[in-house]
Amino acid sequence: MTVLIEGAVGWPDEVAATYRERGYWRGDTLGDLLRTWAERSGDDIAVVDGDERISYRDLDHRVDVRAAGLLDLGVTRDDRVVVQLPNTPEFVVLLFAMARIGAVPVMALPAHRRSEITHLVELSGAVGYVIPAVYQGFDHRTLAAELGVEHVLVAGDPGPYTDLSTVVGERRELPPVDPESVAVLLISGGTTGRPKLIPRTHDDYAYNARASAEVCGFTAADRYLVALPIAHNFPLACPGLLGILGVGGTAVLAPAPSPDVAFSLIQQEKVTVTALVPPMARMWVEATEWAEEDLSSLRLLQVGGAKMDPDLARAVPPALGCAVQQVFGMAEGLLNYTRLGDAPDLVENTQGRPLSPDDEIRVVDPEGRDVALGAVGELLTRGPYTLRGYYRAEQYNATAFTPDGFYRSGDLVRQLPSGHLIVEGRIKDVINRGGEKVPAGELEDLLLAHPAVAQAAAIGLPDDTLGELVCAVVVVAGDRRPKLKELRAHLADLGLARFKQPDKLVVVDELPLTAVGKISKRDLVARLTDR
Repeated sequence: MTVLIEGAVGWPDEVAATYRERGYWRGDTLGDLLRTWAERSGDDIAVVDGDERISYRDLDHRVDVRAAGLLDLGVTRDDRVVVQLPNTPEFVVLLFAMARIGAVPVMALPAHRRSEITHLVELSGAVGYVIPAVYQGFDHRTLAAELGVEHVLVAGDPGPYTDLSTVVGERRELPPVDPESVAVLLISGGTTGRPKLIPRTHDDYAYNARASAEVCGFTAADRYLVALPIAHNFPLACPGLLGILGVGGTAVLAPAPSPDVAFSLIQQEKVTVTALVPPMARMWVEATEWAEEDLSSLRLLQVGGAKMDPDLARAVPPALGCAVQQVFGMAEGLLNYTRLGDAPDLVENTQGRPLSPDDEIRVVDPEGRDVALGAVGELLTRGPYTLRGYYRAEQYNATAFTPDGFYRSGDLVRQLPSGHLIVEGRIKDVINRGGEKVPAGELEDLLLAHPAVAQAAAIGLPDDTLGELVCAVVVVAGDRRPKLKELRAHLADLGLARFKQPDKLVVVDELPLTAVGKISKRDLVARLTDR
């Protein structure tokens, strides 16, 4: 098996050899790649953040001194560090610095709170936690006090912790890092309780970004707006930050994806490409009716994270003056893109076709049998950038993967003769709220911790703006009926991220059951949708 940190599952040796022979895995680490890019692009601008412009050469230098500082601090190869930074240069520098010393960032999202961060620290065995001092009104230092990790590094006023800007050292020769080792631990959308960790190696993640950049036609002339939270797989490597740096272009960091922030950056920085989730894409389209900014530099808008409505896909080109590309993928690996030369029907009505020639796709029925072409079934996949097992999740992996290594995505799709996929739904219990995945089981467990809740079911209800709203359906314990505001406060006290908290509350006398005694969420959704 390929070399990974303890607790991660690698590819079989013969499969890994094939991926190397076919040129998918080139033996480069992310840290090595940045060195190569700096030698190539020198004084060209790599990253823009407000008035700050960082050249490739300067970025490479910052990464070297930060890597040395981490080693001096005691962070070393295979150490896991939970990183919860917004779209800032500090994130970019830290990502590559950790890659250079073989340490592994755990990619927490800015919206995560105590429930998620505590879980990520415990599951990963993290030795450190990197945070902003205060972001969007939340003081991350108060959360850090509850974790007990060895190193807390703060971008901003560190309080009792270590100022991230002081974590620097003398540039020096660094020990080599194995390109088959884990580069990052991404966060799964979760299906059963709390999120899983997704090990992505230097080899597979570099290919992920490089091949994506090729499909999207990235060149050194492109300027990519990092609008979504940078720790997401989509803006990080699909092609995202890694893809744009790989071709010598410029990454423009946006503090938020809203039109009032992004449109001015597009005009000012002549942005050519960016990526959004469908609700935000709809907001951008609507905002063009009154916005005065010049968006003519845009050539491509990627939309992913949730299925895009065909009407929205048709609305993007005339409103924003650019092409639209549907992206259907998963942090676990498989990516599907509509191609720049696809017919409008494919761009508007499909979620793209697989990125790699060696992406293996199966569409199967509940018994695991392949369905006829065009029929609906569960998507199974394996390939040169799709994981073979979640990190430290041996029991879950036994059912999440087939014995021959196919990942059971839980997505219901049908495949066209062209290879394009159309997403028809899912079989996993996850609510997709505006591109953010809300594991129903995690929310239900925390709802049941409230003394007034006897039974709970979390379901997604259709919504024109977000795709799905989070609805909590509860049976009360006793006579007192809790209010939505009360339950949200309860969940916040337990440290649950705001986007996972219910938008609606429905109190019922009893929950409908299936023939085997399980809660029938299908019936619940049908009843509440009809209502």
